[in-house]
Amino acid sequence: MAVYFTSDTHFGDPRVLRIDRRPYPDLPAHDEALVARWNEAVAPGDTVWHLGDFALGPSPERIAALLAGLHGEKHLIVGNNDGAATLAAPGWASVAHYAEIDVEGHHLVLCHYAFRTWNRMGRGVINLHGHSHGRLKPVPRQYDVGVDAWEYRPVALGTILTARRRRPAASSA
Repeated sequence: MAVYFTSDTHFGDPRVLRIDRRPYPDLPAHDEALVARWNEAVAPGDTVWHLGDFALGPSPERIAALLAGLHGEKHLIVGNNDGAATLAAPGWASVAHYAEIDVEGHHLVLCHYAFRTWNRMGRGVINLHGHSHGRLKPVPRQYDVGVDAWEYRPVALGTILTARRRRPAASSA
């Protein structure tokens, strides 16, 4: 069983096509593509931590159908665009505003929002967040897990940690 992280899917939210310039012609294509990419990455027995902004706009029935169609045991860390229908939807294994968990020997602080400081950050604890849609400059041990930063799919911790190490450092000219 693998553990994955994601955020800011914004199912049913037409603003993401305009504001975030997602590469889909319309909202149905967007939602269908995100479900397909999720299910390509995540097996039914895996765990997914969704760090907020799951859906905004769909009916409670549509939100329940989306959750039922996504592989894995799903945990929600509440985002600013998660309304009552998302929070109450069947299909979440847990719903919270904040969590601390251990994955692959790493202690993680999970929140929708990026922190300037977080619990035990000086002791190697990692902060995973969403909300910024890949627009924040990375800081040590802090990672944006939003779909805009990870090819519109959930991502494993090993991939998150390895990807930043492979990126060339910015030159200071």
